[in-house]
Amino acid sequence: MSKVVVIGGGAAGMFAAIFAARNGNEVHLFEKNEKLGRKLFITGKGRCNITNAGDLESLFQSVVSNPKFLYSSFYGYTNEDVISFFEEIGVRTKVERGNRVFPLSDHSSDVINGLLSEMKKLGVKVHLNTKVKTIEEDGKAFKRIVLSNGQRIDADHCIVATGGCSYPLTGSTGDGYGMAESVGHTVTEVYPALVPLEVNEDYVRELQGLSLRNVGVSICDGKKEVYHNFGEMLFTHYGVSGPLILTASSYITKKLPNREMKLIIDLKPALSEEQLNQRVLKDFEANKNKQFRNAITKLFPAKLIPIMVILSGIDAEKKVNEISKEERIEFVRLIKHFTLTIKGTRSFKEAIITQGGIKTNEINPATMESKLVPHLYFVGEVLDLDALTGGFNLQIAWSTAYTAGSSIW
Repeated sequence: MSKVVVIGGGAAGMFAAIFAARNGNEVHLFEKNEKLGRKLFITGKGRCNITNAGDLESLFQSVVSNPKFLYSSFYGYTNEDVISFFEEIGVRTKVERGNRVFPLSDHSSDVINGLLSEMKKLGVKVHLNTKVKTIEEDGKAFKRIVLSNGQRIDADHCIVATGGCSYPLTGSTGDGYGMAESVGHTVTEVYPALVPLEVNEDYVRELQGLSLRNVGVSICDGKKEVYHNFGEMLFTHYGVSGPLILTASSYITKKLPNREMKLIIDLKPALSEEQLNQRVLKDFEANKNKQFRNAITKLFPAKLIPIMVILSGIDAEKKVNEISKEERIEFVRLIKHFTLTIKGTRSFKEAIITQGGIKTNEINPATMESKLVPHLYFVGEVLDLDALTGGFNLQIAWSTAYTAGSSIW
């Protein structure tokens, strides 16, 4: 039996503690907050999207950074294993749109309470309001942790599960990065990911609160298209958000600090430009004696109409039968290429996850053990691993935590 210390009481920390304890180890979990699972509590808008029930290939395709590193842990502890685990500890689950798995109750507290009960049953000793300041090694392997009050606690193994920098109010303040660097690990630059985007155009304030469904979005870095997808987005007072935008952010966040990019919205993706031109022509024919602004009410939500009129360059008072073919064609082009200039992302306070972290090539993917410091393990978001929304990031937490916890005897 070994003495194992786990730093961090989030999803990965609790899971690692459970499986280390199931192997018969003496496990101590240290959490600087007054309770465990604070970030888990707000995950999935408080419903906790536990995992994704898609096939394993879809899991790998949804990992943005270093998917190959996760082969061992994803195959060693699958999404089906996660669902089975929660069912076994009394947390019943359900599958919703996009293969998203939630607790049947729709309450993240049930997930947290299930983990707490399992830890208690296994004898995991939980130390709340206890901040770990640093970790120490003796030149050969991990030796001890040092608490903020100066207390030194020796142990045989240490699992670091401190998370990233997103939602810092929950305690995710990047503590693990400094711990890793202090024993020789490399930490890549970190960025907010799955995060809303800020744009230059002031008129987005007029569109605040407008949600668009079934639109196409492309992001271009110069002439190169770096992202393209369809879905739902939302205008805010600073720019854009919503599922489509959050996903897009993960593909561009590392590039944004150095340059602006173009966000091109296709407001009618189901129609080609020629088909849309025919549709607009038909609308214009039916409303030929109306003013331009009153002839396009069926094309857009009410909030969008004044902006589209201004951007079109067509006088709002102009009679439809006076609009030239060139003006109409340019208007159609605007509908298919509504363009905004992305100037950056919102901060870590609004980011769902962190992109970047401890370099994965310094970690053994089969055990999550440091290649530099034996008996030291890193799991979850503290590593340079991130994925799209839909339960994939929690699957990374569960799989890596299981891999570490179950490999310690």
